[in-house]
Amino acid sequence: MTQETPTPTLTPPIRGRGLRLRRWNPADEADVETFLRGCSDPEFLRWNTPLHPVTDLTAARATLHSKAEAADAGTGASFCVEDADSGTPLGHVGIARIDRAMRSASIGYWVLPEARGQGVATRALTLTARWVFSGLRLHRLELDHAVGHEASCKVAERCGFRYEGTLRGAMWEEGRRDAFRDCHLHARLATDLEP
Repeated sequence: MTQETPTPTLTPPIRGRGLRLRRWNPADEADVETFLRGCSDPEFLRWNTPLHPVTDLTAARATLHSKAEAADAGTGASFCVEDADSGTPLGHVGIARIDRAMRSASIGYWVLPEARGQGVATRALTLTARWVFSGLRLHRLELDHAVGHEASCKVAERCGFRYEGTLRGAMWEEGRRDAFRDCHLHARLATDLEP
């Protein structure tokens, strides 16, 4: 009889590089408001068209509930990125489409306007990738972004996510659900050296 390896928790606090990554709390009004603010930011919306629009507190809370359910099911993990010392929210990093058989997942992130230009995305992505490879023991982590999103491209490259090509029509156009745009695909393997 084989013994199954226990699934590690998908929402431990992760600390390092001046950051603390912790689970979003859908019951916490401050968390819901912060998540709504991030998803309503014009720069976020320029490059992302969420599957389910997050336009008010009810939608933000429902999205955070679904992210908590994904973590409990082992299919995703979403973190509020905070300053390690002050606890000030800085952004979000999330892992989706966790496939235990193929040992792969995808990752995405956003940073609040007041925290941009401080290396938050690079630090959060580095910490999360390290956790995915060591804690979850996944082999491949993919990251995609809309073609033209140079800031996201630079973050991916700084964190060791190699450019692998263009995915044609893989993302909705800005603010639309009836037209598509291309994405750049980046990925990092557990066997790649951490930059």
